[in-house]
Amino acid sequence: MPGPESLPIDQIYVPLKKRKTLRLEVVQEIAASILEIGQQVPILVRPDESRLVLLEGLHRLEACKALGETTIIGVLGSAEAAHHKALLSDTAETEAERDKMARLKKLRLEREAADRSTASVAATMGTSAEPRSMRSGKSIRQGSSGDPAPKTKTLSEWLTQQKRDGGRY
Repeated sequence: MPGPESLPIDQIYVPLKKRKTLRLEVVQEIAASILEIGQQVPILVRPDESRLVLLEGLHRLEACKALGETTIIGVLGSAEAAHHKALLSDTAETEAERDKMARLKKLRLEREAADRSTASVAATMGTSAEPRSMRSGKSIRQGSSGDPAPKTKTLSEWLTQQKRDGGRY
């Protein structure tokens, strides 16, 4: 990859997808930094016929435009190189998203373990307990004495019980 060079801003095309990610507060911060210490990191562009297509550095480009610059320090590269660099970079947003996903996975695994534990305790006690995730919306059918309906052992007993209790079968 060639070294940084001065590129004309008016020849740099910004793809629509990149334009949608523009945040004005970031542009203002970068513009203030450029005024104070100059542009430290070059943008990345690729040649495309008579223009340059921006691959990386939208906020730096917009900050230079806002400051009235006509040129910007940039590096000519390829889309593949930019994609590879993006895959390797760990931004704060990427790290925060990874942390969030790890926390959610941990919570899900803890809930599943608790459900399995509840089911195994119920099995050792001879009662049937379903995991919380399967219990939602179920009601226990009560017998005439207010106790839960007794368990049936055969299909014919179950059908008889359903007829007696007015249930569907």
